[in-house]
Amino acid sequence: MSQLQHMPMTPAEFLAWEAKQELKWEFDGFQPIAMTGSTDAHAAIQGNLITALTIQLRGKPCYPRGLDIKVEIGSKYRYPDAFVSCTPVARGATIAADPVVIFEVLSESTASTDRTTKLMEYRSLPSLQHYVLLEQVAPLATVITRSDTGWSIEVLDANGTLSMPEIDVEITMAELYEGLELTPLDL
Repeated sequence: MSQLQHMPMTPAEFLAWEAKQELKWEFDGFQPIAMTGSTDAHAAIQGNLITALTIQLRGKPCYPRGLDIKVEIGSKYRYPDAFVSCTPVARGATIAADPVVIFEVLSESTASTDRTTKLMEYRSLPSLQHYVLLEQVAPLATVITRSDTGWSIEVLDANGTLSMPEIDVEITMAELYEGLELTPLDL
């Protein structure tokens, strides 16, 4: 979740400034955007996702990361709710390279940005194979996948399985929404 702050700066100025901040900030290429708190449902979905990814990627060359590491998109910096990268990162790095899968848990305040602005930004990353948008109000995911012919969209409901062959991972929607009492939507 984020809130816009009006402070024009360059990417280098942003990185130097953000390193001194107590809270996390995204950068839209022009100004910092404050990251705000989340709901219990958001935290539960993100926790379930990171747990499932960590277990399935153990011993493999790819690794999952959560909200503490930035992704660089040209002159912009974003904190996805989770992502998977297969490119090694230096120990003290705060920016990961080449995400293969990016996940955003949608909230009322960020859903529009996640579905539009961030979709266009993330699609520009040559390494990205899947952009996954997870709803908080129901067990529902929108999976945007790169193929040789372009991008496709798949919607998964409560009975679906998120398949990511590029990283050899499959996660059921039941795993992602475990512990939450949500009503499945009729599709």
